[in-house]
Amino acid sequence: MSETTESNAVEMSVENSARESWRYLLGAGILIGLLGLLAIAFPFVTGIALSVLLGAALVVGGVVHFAHAFSGRGWKGATVQVILAVVYVGVGIALIANPVVGLFTLTILLAAFFLADGLIEIYEGFRLRPEANWGWMLLSGVTSLALAGLIWIGFPADAAWAVGLLFGVNLLMTGLAMTFVAMGGRSADRDATAGMAKARGA
Repeated sequence: MSETTESNAVEMSVENSARESWRYLLGAGILIGLLGLLAIAFPFVTGIALSVLLGAALVVGGVVHFAHAFSGRGWKGATVQVILAVVYVGVGIALIANPVVGLFTLTILLAAFFLADGLIEIYEGFRLRPEANWGWMLLSGVTSLALAGLIWIGFPADAAWAVGLLFGVNLLMTGLAMTFVAMGGRSADRDATAGMAKARGA
């Protein structure tokens, strides 16, 4: 199979995928965009909520490690699991009890998240290049990289508001990107439907 044929096959596969799933993509994009607007409107509350959520996740992870400690066969392995469980639960409870302190940790984690998210969305943008409005996904990825850089530059002074605000901006950009890609898929779906109708009429 030639490179041209393979390229055409990839483009048709991407186009068919967008046509078939544009409704779900549109709904998800709108929902994520609205969540982003709420996070932007209340950045401190969003940051506290994320800190508490991280603490709860660590507590759950600690419980899992504790349960795994008694399912292991070796005493050394069980000891390590118990230690990890204590650390997870201790840090998790500390974050839940004092989420403001957790904002500093979350600020660093958020910068790493934006870096990874930006790289992934840039890759997805180039992968969707045959689709209409693929540039929005690319723009969303570039925005995530820029946000990661802004966090590192302003840390730690902006930790109180940066987590919620920048997380909200990222959600909003991701929601917009998904919405515009979905609109392109809707247009392709309408064109395909119209083409099938004409073929049947003929």
